[in-house]
Order: sequence, then C-alpha cells, then structure tokens
Amino acid sequence: MTEEEVQKIGNDVIRIIKTIYDPEIPVDIYELGLIYDVFVNEDCEVKVLMTLTSPNCPVAESLPADVEEKIKSLPEVTHAEVEITFDPPWSKDLMSEEAKLELGFL
Repeated sequence: MTEEEVQKIGNDVIRIIKTIYDPEIPVDIYELGLIYDVFVNEDCEVKVLMTLTSPNCPVAESLPADVEEKIKSLPEVTHAEVEITFDPPWSKDLMSEEAKLELGFL
C-alpha cells in the first residue's frame, strides 16, 4: 500500500468521523476537538485517539463504540480501534474556529 493510499484512508476516516455529533452539543466530534489523532497503517488498520468533554460524559460508553463502528463500515478498513484518553483534558481551546463560531464562542 502506498503512502498516498494510506493518506486517502486517513482522509476517509476523518470524513466519516465528521458525521458523528456530540449528543449534547450540535457540533461534530472532529470539529469539537475530541479527536486527537488518527493512525492508519499499511494493513488498513485504524487507531483513533480521542477524548470526551469530561470523564463523566453520559456517552462515555456509546460514543467510542459508535466511532469504531462507523470506521469499520469503510470497506478498505480491516480493523478499527478507539482509545480514550484524558491527557490532555478536553477544553474549548481544542475546538475548531468553525465550532467556536457555531456555539457562539467567537
């Protein structure tokens, strides 16, 4: 698999992640800054490092599973794993300009 193909899969993963919204905030989880990193290897295995808005988030169980299932739905992905971290903790500073504008923070 070429670097270009790996990059395309990474872009597809980000595109699909942008269809997942935080249930409490009308912004997708990518623009919200919950996705810290997306790793794709030559075997089309994907690992996503993400956080939640707080450790007590009501969707702490379901949101990572939703992300994993959506990524697995991409035909070229052979395996998907989501790892949750709270280091660094999420803050409004991680939000994109678009998300800040949408939520009235700008």
